[in-house]
Amino acid sequence: MNLVLLSGGSGKRLWPLSNDSRSKQFLKVLEDKEQSLQSMIQRVWRQIGNVGLKNSTVISTGKSQVDIINSQLEDQANLIIEPCRRDTFPAIALAATYLYSVKRVNLEEVVTVLPVDPYVDDKFFTRVKDLEEVVQNSDAHLALLGVTPTYPSSKYGYIVPTESENEYRSVQRFTEKPSEEQAVELIEQGAFWNCGVFAFKLGYVISLLEEKGLPIKYDDLLIEYSHLPKISFDYEVVEKTENIVVLPYEGYWKDLGTWNTLTEEMATSQIGKGVISEDSENVHLINELDVPITVLGASNLVVAASPDGILVADKTASPRIKELIGEFDNRPMYEERRWGWYRVLDYSKFEDKEVLTKRICVDAGKNLSYQLHDYRDEVWTIIRGEGEFILNDELSLVKPGDVFQIRSGAKHGIKAITDLEIIEIQTGSQLIEEDIVRLFITWDEIQDHLLSVK
Repeated sequence: MNLVLLSGGSGKRLWPLSNDSRSKQFLKVLEDKEQSLQSMIQRVWRQIGNVGLKNSTVISTGKSQVDIINSQLEDQANLIIEPCRRDTFPAIALAATYLYSVKRVNLEEVVTVLPVDPYVDDKFFTRVKDLEEVVQNSDAHLALLGVTPTYPSSKYGYIVPTESENEYRSVQRFTEKPSEEQAVELIEQGAFWNCGVFAFKLGYVISLLEEKGLPIKYDDLLIEYSHLPKISFDYEVVEKTENIVVLPYEGYWKDLGTWNTLTEEMATSQIGKGVISEDSENVHLINELDVPITVLGASNLVVAASPDGILVADKTASPRIKELIGEFDNRPMYEERRWGWYRVLDYSKFEDKEVLTKRICVDAGKNLSYQLHDYRDEVWTIIRGEGEFILNDELSLVKPGDVFQIRSGAKHGIKAITDLEIIEIQTGSQLIEEDIVRLFITWDEIQDHLLSVK
């Protein structure tokens, strides 16, 4: 079986911790068996390994999430990088062409697609593996996984099956997010929650792409990707496919898509600096700032603070956050990268000049690329740790208190010997993340370059 994990999201429902580069699947608020904090994607990646599917798994994602995925999964995942945001149909189409024309997967092999962030137990992925046999032994074009509902929810879509003597059942129809009264009726009819997991033979999707006149080679589809329709796989394929079956799953499954559902699964009520008074009940405090937050005599709250903003919300009202902050279009103030993280401390604009101050942490053994900027100057002040710094092909050791001035066009890079923290002040006419020319990525490549110019 080939597994495709879909990693996307705009980071609105779990604001302010999530943003365009750090969607909900990357928030480290869950605990692993060693009681260390882990993210949803780290949890799912471990579970996939437990059932032996890591080597046959690819993750489909956008460019803005590449660094954080590589950082959290320690460069173990095979990534398919979408050149721009579309929707799940284009993403799955691109993954199918990658498997077909790059990995040379046989058209008769089964591909299973699922979100990167379900909150489930290991039995879920054992059941996912069962979809391969269902696809191979039935004449269905698609096989879905249906979760047995535990209560009448209006948040999920429902799959209504027909009666069957097989373990899997034919799908009669779909109902998207019904009222609670309708949900009660659907459950009485034996309906399942649609958890967004479906399987098919690779040849089925490749033939659909041919019918639509779309490229079936990965490189060709990449070129046309920005012109593909923004439409979900459910609308473009699932609802137009007649022969579909569903395989029941009776274990634990939960969508941690809002603050109230996420806090229900957190092992601790507080992360970060602050105090929750004893008479405050059902309160969760998640604080990424360096200033303490105190919750006194208040109950049923989620309080979340990050460089992107501060949220104080009644837990039952927290799902409405996306409606309120939908117009926010600020740059992310905190990002995880393959080498560590950075936090924006201050931003100012004076006439035609911008000034941006960052706190950058480079993890021990990691490095920033050898790079240059066209539109900005930078001043770096080393505040913690030791490392190797290169400026215009000259190598030097750095320590706390060292200050470096980096003019626009100057080539520079740094490697952390120990965890390294830098205060970076950027000044220029336009301060954008795209103003970067990466000459070499790895430190080995940079060292080879230095040897070549001596």
